[in-house]
Amino acid sequence: MTTPAAWNADLDLLVGAARLAGARALDFFRKGPDVWWKNGGRSPVSAADFAANDILKKELLSARPNYGWLSEETDDDAGRLDCETVFVIDPIDGTRAFIAGKDVWCVSAAVVHHGRPVAGVLFAPALDELFTAAADGSVLKNGKAIAVTGADAARPMRIAAAEDMAQGIDRTMTGGVHRISHVPSLAYRLAMVADGRIDATLVKRNSHDWDLAAADLILTRAGGALVTLDGKPLVYNRPTVSHETLAAAGLSRLSGLVEASRHLAGH
Repeated sequence: MTTPAAWNADLDLLVGAARLAGARALDFFRKGPDVWWKNGGRSPVSAADFAANDILKKELLSARPNYGWLSEETDDDAGRLDCETVFVIDPIDGTRAFIAGKDVWCVSAAVVHHGRPVAGVLFAPALDELFTAAADGSVLKNGKAIAVTGADAARPMRIAAAEDMAQGIDRTMTGGVHRISHVPSLAYRLAMVADGRIDATLVKRNSHDWDLAAADLILTRAGGALVTLDGKPLVYNRPTVSHETLAAAGLSRLSGLVEASRHLAGH
């Protein structure tokens, strides 16, 4: 069944699983969980990541055994490529912040169908914030509708981006930009664009499906988009799950941001 009703049912499933996983992660928060390093020592993973991942996998696949599975903390199984519909999971997005005892981390859980997210949840337990969206449905933060900001020539664009990227954009964007402080969770940064706290973000290359899928749908339903520097939407559940440089903003701001980003990247 591939109808809005099906995606709403999947959304309810994601919400329940994300809440359970988030509660389990809180059991470890600010309590010095065991930490290991992966990807040649560049990326931390904690006992909380694994515990939350175990809950998500059990809750979700027991309810939808025919769905594929892609998670940052599970060894990849190429069998997912044969599935029309896949769970795309990051049990803790913002692990560095989590380990440091900072509040800005979240459980990211999405259902992807034919390469695009159709249900998505971001749950930030330490902040008590829940973002939800389903294809063709409303987008909510703690049960209230959210939306991106509109164009506003009277002030600089508030952007979350690396300092070098923000400075480059500032030189080419009409009106300039105001760079906000670093937000350690990429998914949460995209949610901040969706709920209008910031106007845009740039994503450095080598982000992954699990960082993006749920937040992509939340941003889209809020009136924005996450795109490549060619202006194209992302396709998920490919053999390669990493991405090149990306831009995200409300639709009224997106084309200018993409154009400035392309100039910065030398396209």
